[in-house]
Amino acid sequence: MDAKRVFRHLALTPWQVSRTFPASSLAAVERAIAAGEGTHTGELRFVIEGALPTWPLLRGQSARQRAIEIFSRLRVWDTEHNSGVLIYLLLADRAVEIVADRGVHGKLGEEAWERICQQMETAFRQGKYEAGAIAGIEMVNGWLAEHYPARGPRLDELPNRPLVL
Repeated sequence: MDAKRVFRHLALTPWQVSRTFPASSLAAVERAIAAGEGTHTGELRFVIEGALPTWPLLRGQSARQRAIEIFSRLRVWDTEHNSGVLIYLLLADRAVEIVADRGVHGKLGEEAWERICQQMETAFRQGKYEAGAIAGIEMVNGWLAEHYPARGPRLDELPNRPLVL
């Protein structure tokens, strides 16, 4: 168990999360998701978690493992075209993870997602949380528009509003 990591998670407060992503930033993220989803048939969820709950933290759950758990719990995988994508931000670890449904992942692969995560993490290290989030969303939307272009009216299967855990 990494004591520094445990301390970071236990010390992070909801106030710090809301300071990092205030209501105006969450609204901007929601607008970016909605705008992008108008260009493709994919579905995008953006989840921000300040810190892991105690039990997963003490078990040593990684940000990647948590993102997969959230992907499943929110049923991001359950979209008509197998085109759901989760962008997960774990603030205490300063980690970004992207989990994509099998349809999308098969077309793009891990390298594409890793590049987007790295660019977002770079912006976040500079304190540019809203800009980094929107840039990441726009990159994902660009990939989805290329591989899953919109064809007429579509059903919005997942909420566009970011989820703060």
